[in-house]
Amino acid sequence: MRLTVLGGGGFRVPLVHRALLQDAQGPDAAGRCTELVLHDTDPGRLDAIGAVLAEQAARHPGPAPAVRTTTDLDEALAGTDFVFSAIRVGGLAGRVRDEQLPLAQGLLGQETVGAGGVLYGLRTVPVALHIAERVAALAPQAWVINFTNPAGMVTEAMSRVLGDRVIGICDSPVGLCRRAARAVGADPDRADYDYVGLNHLGWLRRIVVDGTDRMPALLGDTAALESFEEGKLFGADWLRALGALPNEYLHYYYHHREALTAIREADATRGEFLARQQQGFYEKLSGDEATGSAFRAWDETRREREETYMAESRQASGGWQRDSCDLDGGGYDRVALALMRAIARNERTTLILNVRSRGAVPGLDPDAVVEVPCLVDAGGARPLATGPVAPDQLGLMLQLKAVERSTIEGATGNSHRAALRALALHPLVDSVHAAERVLEAAGPLRG
Repeated sequence: MRLTVLGGGGFRVPLVHRALLQDAQGPDAAGRCTELVLHDTDPGRLDAIGAVLAEQAARHPGPAPAVRTTTDLDEALAGTDFVFSAIRVGGLAGRVRDEQLPLAQGLLGQETVGAGGVLYGLRTVPVALHIAERVAALAPQAWVINFTNPAGMVTEAMSRVLGDRVIGICDSPVGLCRRAARAVGADPDRADYDYVGLNHLGWLRRIVVDGTDRMPALLGDTAALESFEEGKLFGADWLRALGALPNEYLHYYYHHREALTAIREADATRGEFLARQQQGFYEKLSGDEATGSAFRAWDETRREREETYMAESRQASGGWQRDSCDLDGGGYDRVALALMRAIARNERTTLILNVRSRGAVPGLDPDAVVEVPCLVDAGGARPLATGPVAPDQLGLMLQLKAVERSTIEGATGNSHRAALRALALHPLVDSVHAAERVLEAAGPLRG
């Protein structure tokens, strides 16, 4: 089986490779990845990540997929079975710009949330649609697993070409669910989760262990509730008031003032930090002295990246540090592998994914991509009915869905009006005039 990774020179690709190596050690060879194709527009990044993968494979016993790299998109896609799309249009320089332009207008500067997420979507959707069209032409039988942010928006845009053969994933929901299960003393793999939302805008409503919902007990136990990341971010009193556990990205909504102040006071935005960090990493691996030390350099850099994840939000909520169990990296790669295995081997499982609603979420139309538990097997991913959604949750979902669709319209139609609507309608953008200035600074759109 062949797997193609778009954005194959990206920093997190070794996590996918690690998951494939671990899967290769199992007894069942059916549906196992035997060829890994890495595509990237930057050959230097491909060389660096290729060196990391070679050293990582040498550390693992047993079989490993053959690795091939290319800068030709059609060559990477032709005849493949699965596509992992993890591209960053504009690179980290684009992310820095997406953060800085809103901050200059007193707005939140964040990669996927607020005005920055809209700017990122405007730049990314046209490229994602081109990829979808090439997949449809060259590998119509392939399944596309989308990691590219803004994941829900990009998945919805690609679904207009690929239908249900594109599935979006994110590691935030699975991280929340596993932390919550551990907080109630349950095995995360033996619990069922009632989660509903859009990407980076969701709520865990129930944790079912042996037929019993453990959420009420968790909400009533302050020590257990504040023993993990989301409890520390939001505080026990607010979580009890909500009656649910929000995705970590809702910190930017529920604690907007504090989050914006922390980002403004930080020495650098997250994008600026990552740009410097990754420049140093890739430069280090470009020299002859990097021979034999590529994996160590990558792992040290990865560890620092994990330790500083959402540092401003943690600072705004008390300055606490991440738990050791959240620093191992991975999450999205494990979800991707579980998804690929379920489809390739017909191993029925339930995963929280970004898929078209098909009526699973009351109040959203069937084509709206939502982030909910799905039943997955050889036929793909089918969303499970969520039941009624709380008015406050549904209201935010509807408003953000309107923002996503206006962004897609602005990107595909090159429409200034739609792009302005997307920015100004976002609940974290408090002024149409500020939205106009952000859009003007970002560059011209016609229409």
